[in-house]
Amino acid sequence: MLLHDLVATSTAVAATRSRKAKIAALATLLAATPPAEVETVVAYLGGSLRQRRTGLGWRGLSELPAAADSPTLRVAEVHEAFESIAALAGSGSQAARAAAVRALFERATADEQVWLRGVALGEVRQGALDALVQEALAVTAGVPLDAVRRAAMLAGSTTAIALRALTQGEAGLAAIGLAVGRPVQPMLAGSAPDLAAAMAKIGAGPLAIDAKLDGIRIQVHRDGDDVVIATRSLDLITERLPEVVALARALPASRFVLDGEALALDATGRPRAFQDTASRTGQSVADERVVVTPYFFDLLHLDGRDLLDAPAHERIAALDALVPVEHRAARLVTDDHAEAGEFLDRVLAEGHEGVVVKSLAAPYAAGRRGSGWVKVKPVHTLDLVVLAVEWGSGRRQGWLSNIHLGARDPETGGFVMLGKTFKGMTDEMLTWQTERFLELETHREGHVVHVRPEQVVEVAFDGVQRSTRYPGGVALRFARVVRYRDDKRPEEADTIERVRRFG
Repeated sequence: MLLHDLVATSTAVAATRSRKAKIAALATLLAATPPAEVETVVAYLGGSLRQRRTGLGWRGLSELPAAADSPTLRVAEVHEAFESIAALAGSGSQAARAAAVRALFERATADEQVWLRGVALGEVRQGALDALVQEALAVTAGVPLDAVRRAAMLAGSTTAIALRALTQGEAGLAAIGLAVGRPVQPMLAGSAPDLAAAMAKIGAGPLAIDAKLDGIRIQVHRDGDDVVIATRSLDLITERLPEVVALARALPASRFVLDGEALALDATGRPRAFQDTASRTGQSVADERVVVTPYFFDLLHLDGRDLLDAPAHERIAALDALVPVEHRAARLVTDDHAEAGEFLDRVLAEGHEGVVVKSLAAPYAAGRRGSGWVKVKPVHTLDLVVLAVEWGSGRRQGWLSNIHLGARDPETGGFVMLGKTFKGMTDEMLTWQTERFLELETHREGHVVHVRPEQVVEVAFDGVQRSTRYPGGVALRFARVVRYRDDKRPEEADTIERVRRFG
């Protein structure tokens, strides 16, 4: 397939706001895609490369060679070129990378060059998010959308199941199950403003209330002596958490998949700052000065039995029998509001974020944010994306300080600016973000540094007010930075619609 055809589809998708038209355009291209190129085309339609890292940044792609007059570049050739670029390392790799970029881009037309630079930098904004690609894949393959979603959840990505959907249909997708050792997309929680609303959302009868821990989400797979630990974004961090590996090997079962949180504690047993946990789990070599303790709250598989579709009360019983109490998240099962309130107060007093209210009848909906889990945090927070940063003045001279905040717009695939803030930033955070955002820089306008919309930041706020100053029509009141979320991708940021519901 010519890259020209894919770029033309991407352009058409970006040009329409109609979800139906977007899906139709994507489905038409998928139907014309040769089997050998399906995985690459699906990844590209979602706006990303198949390579996790290429070593390419804005500076390396700022000056491009003269464009080709006519389209000849094929999708498979593009993938092979980026594979070669991603493999470059060591002495001379910078020059070799620049030469490889030139060789690729000089074969591309002007439109293709723009698109290639966008996909390499994660800046393709055509509205073709993964959910839309899944819908188009379901249409093309003639299979139920739920079958595509479930298979993608269990396989870890849409790209991984696309060819099977197109060649084997619903039966092929149904054959994709939970495999111990292969991380699945984790179940996510909805949110409620308070405990009463969360309990009402779950429904009548007893429910489980778990402590919401401020750590790193981990999924632990054990198969005999083999242990795999994955993050919320399915990055593998097994070597970084030897204490978790040791605990997994000590549990009285040989095959299981656990879901939980890992966090660093201080000498009194209270959670340390999130940055301590993030720093510990983000290092390639374990730092023995910071010990991470795992706490588990769900069990997806146990010794040959998949538990994904089992009701929560069955999974809880199996979890309690497998994991000692000191490594289980605190939990209360009740339908009494007063008792639930006391539990929330106790969890907050212990330094945790809040609670997650859970239905005892719900299955484990991998990769979905549904009504089976509802989180309650006493302070309103949003996960937003940094769109630009301003150079500071006075005491903050020389640091990138005031960040521009954006909420996700599912209709356009882009982000809507909600305002700015520099509140809540420590000197350490300012130092870190100056280095981070200079790496993500795309261009400058005076004292404003525009960046690729990749960094997610958790922001606390007191409320939402109407505003004509920002394109979304709303602005956050007294926004302040809680932390940067390296465990979240920009497509997981909160939507503009969710922001408006706080108004």
